[in-house]
Amino acid sequence: MTALPKHTPEIMHEHDPNASLLAAYVAGDVHAAAALTRAVTPMIYALAMRMLGEQAAAEDVTQDAMLRLWRHAPKWEYGQAKISTWLYRVASNLCTDRLRARRDFVPADAVAEVVSDDPSAADALQAQVRAAALRDGIAQLPERQAKAVALRHLSNLTNPEIAEIMECRVEAVESLIARGKRQLAAMLAPQKDALGFMDD
Repeated sequence: MTALPKHTPEIMHEHDPNASLLAAYVAGDVHAAAALTRAVTPMIYALAMRMLGEQAAAEDVTQDAMLRLWRHAPKWEYGQAKISTWLYRVASNLCTDRLRARRDFVPADAVAEVVSDDPSAADALQAQVRAAALRDGIAQLPERQAKAVALRHLSNLTNPEIAEIMECRVEAVESLIARGKRQLAAMLAPQKDALGFMDD
C-alpha cells in the first residue's frame, strides 16, 4: 500500500476535513474516495448549474473537475488551498471555457414571440432568457472579468471567496466585477426592453 503523502499531519486537516479523505485515497483507501466524492460533488454541480444553466453540462463539469482532482491527488500540497477552493477554481474555469465556447444563446426577441395566457409561464420564460442573455454577455468579456462576474452574479459568491478562488486581492476582484458589469450593461443595452430590465 502506498505511504501517506509527506507533510500531512492531522493538524493540517483540522480546517479541511476533505484533505484527510484525499490523503487516505492516495494511500489506497477506496472508501475515502467515495466519501470525498459525496462531500464535494454537490457543491461543484451547484456551481456549474448556476453558471451554465444546463444539467448535462453541469454534470460534465462535475465529472471533469473530480477527474482532475484524482489526477492531481498524488501531488497535492497539504496545508495550502482547501480542496473545496481548488475545486471551485477548476470548476469555474471549466464553466467559463464552456460559456465562451457556447453559441446557444436564446435571442431576447423570443420572449415577444411566445403566446401564453399564463403570466407565471411568461415570467419564467423571461427569467430564462435574462439568464441566457447574462451568460452570453459574460462569455464575451475578457477571461478574468468573465470569471469574476460569473462567480459573483451567477454563483452568488462573496468577493473574498472569489479572491481566494482567483488567487488575487479582494480589491482586484471588485475592479474586475465593476469593469465587467459596465461592459455587460453596454452589451445588453439594445436588448433592455425585450429582457424587461428597468433603468436604475
